[in-house]
Amino acid sequence: MRQTTALGPSDDAPPVEASDTRPLWHRLAAARWGQSRATTAVGYGVLALALALGCFQIYTALSLSLNSYLQRVLHLMFVLVLVFVTRPAGKGRWARRLPMAVVDALLVLAAVTVSLYPVLDYDGIVARAGIPSTADLAMGTVAILLLLEACRRAIGTFMAVLVACFLCYAWLGPLLPGLLSHRGYTVQRIVSHTYLFQEGIYGLALGVAATFVFMFILFGAVLEKTGGGSFFINVAYALTGKYRGGPAKGAVVASALMGSVSGSAIANTVTTGSFTIPMMKKAGYRPHEAGGVEAAASTGGQLLPPLMGAGAFVMAELIGVPYIEIVKVAIIPALMYFAVIFLFVDILARRHGIRRLPAEDLPRMREVMAGGFHFLPPLILLVTLLTLHFTPLLAGLYATAALAVVAMLRASTRMSLKDVGEVFALAARNTLSVSVATAAAGVVVGVVGLTGLGLKFSSMMLSWGGGYLLPTLLLIAVASMVLGMGLPVTAAYIVLIVLAGPALLDLGVPLIVAHMIVYWYSQDSNVTPPVALSGFAAAGIAGSSPIRTSMAAWKFSKGLYVIPVLMAYSPLLLNGPVSEIILAVVTGLIGLMTFAVAIEGFWLRRTTAFERLAAVAATGLLLTPYLVADVIGAVLALFVVVAQLRGPRTPEPVAPASKAASAA
Repeated sequence: MRQTTALGPSDDAPPVEASDTRPLWHRLAAARWGQSRATTAVGYGVLALALALGCFQIYTALSLSLNSYLQRVLHLMFVLVLVFVTRPAGKGRWARRLPMAVVDALLVLAAVTVSLYPVLDYDGIVARAGIPSTADLAMGTVAILLLLEACRRAIGTFMAVLVACFLCYAWLGPLLPGLLSHRGYTVQRIVSHTYLFQEGIYGLALGVAATFVFMFILFGAVLEKTGGGSFFINVAYALTGKYRGGPAKGAVVASALMGSVSGSAIANTVTTGSFTIPMMKKAGYRPHEAGGVEAAASTGGQLLPPLMGAGAFVMAELIGVPYIEIVKVAIIPALMYFAVIFLFVDILARRHGIRRLPAEDLPRMREVMAGGFHFLPPLILLVTLLTLHFTPLLAGLYATAALAVVAMLRASTRMSLKDVGEVFALAARNTLSVSVATAAAGVVVGVVGLTGLGLKFSSMMLSWGGGYLLPTLLLIAVASMVLGMGLPVTAAYIVLIVLAGPALLDLGVPLIVAHMIVYWYSQDSNVTPPVALSGFAAAGIAGSSPIRTSMAAWKFSKGLYVIPVLMAYSPLLLNGPVSEIILAVVTGLIGLMTFAVAIEGFWLRRTTAFERLAAVAATGLLLTPYLVADVIGAVLALFVVVAQLRGPRTPEPVAPASKAASAA
């Protein structure tokens, strides 16, 4: 059965109502232009732009003949035009009236102009490298202003202000005090550095979004439109529904499966949550708990291979290793993250006395596989190609083509021409925030490189951390939380790694481990109040308080903070002997278990004060890199288990789902 819920937005794009049956391109136009006479025409314009963007991306993936700088320029041109056509300048009615329509039309014209300028005069720009002309500087200034406005519309004011602050920092360097001071750069130098060549807007980060990321967004759109989402959800419920707290455990597995091929936490939340959250509420989970479980599990989808978030592709390019190497080291920590959420879910089920789902309500695995087994070969092909060291771009392209072909072989998953148009519209919509964010992050990276801010920030981190690893990790986690209040995950990762990454390297952390630690910390923008994008999306489905739901999601996703500590102090990323890796996994899992019990104050029954204190102590000891501490921590964990087994097991009373929902 085909999934009817549209794929959710990437990063923080506004959600589109699943109950609206109009074509997606019409809904996108209506979100900006309202129900006016022009909406239909604009909708077809959006479809044409989406098709043009998709065809351009596929052509460049196949030909690989276009200069990378020009490819990024043209990709961003399509993105900027779509942003100004589909995202209103504000929430008020003024943003949809004729004067703003004229302004937006001028912005579209400006975006096309500043993008075609370097394409048409590329040889001239190369010839006068270091001596930009007046036209170069004028076009660069307009391009920067357009990007700031696109940031404001597609991501939020915080991102636009942050980028502007970095640009001002490059200019005002001599006026700044102490460590932040630098010699300063002229406006001309800043503009040319940011606009021309590949050191600013059109840097590596945008290059990843314009190649690998878009292709996998297209893969996810095809998977969703052909019914792959329903298939993975049904597989999850067939596997877990027969166990205690089955709906929530099914949500965890479904989000892991969907997230591993969608690469977007919010898309995952909206897609799977529309089905899993009502099931959890019906089973007895409180609305904010149901939303929190879904948001935390969906965030984990960006950590689980084969398709992690956009930041993972950026990481591979920054480190200079094949993407498959990132996949290899990411598997164990990602599975540990989901194990923690699974334990939280089981604890809640025990606490509330939630039983398994009735057999008649569960899908049968045989029927599920019979209806959707053809979705598996493209995924197997994708993993195989990555293993054979195909570039992620070609692997994603071939897997997408294979998925489209196998879907057309069965009537239940066959796409019509309208569905094909929806696929390209979905891919275009979901790439807007990612591409704008990476282009803006490229400006930040360019300023950091120009001014040497990264080394200065790193030295501050080392100074405040006293030269010790653990305090430095805590400082980076706090910095990530602050950045996460205004930046999407990919942008937060890029900014944080150029600022704080050198500090970890100076403390002896291996390169790939440092990047993975920062990548994990950057995921907290999805679940950390007061700005928790996945948590807010889940709250809308659960009908619960956004802040309360986000707090629950933050609690369930505490592995985002604990597991990076394990990465720093143990060979969890396969960077050591097999015996040490096994020990790190075992002690880490035990530590995460005691951590969950300590937070909830419940396992088989409510913990006593002494049991909870023992769980806290066991967690701290098991996370340290010393064998003696691991042994003592394991003994304390065993004490907690034995003490829990000896006591009576009575669930806490829980309000019926309907009452809980109304109370929220």
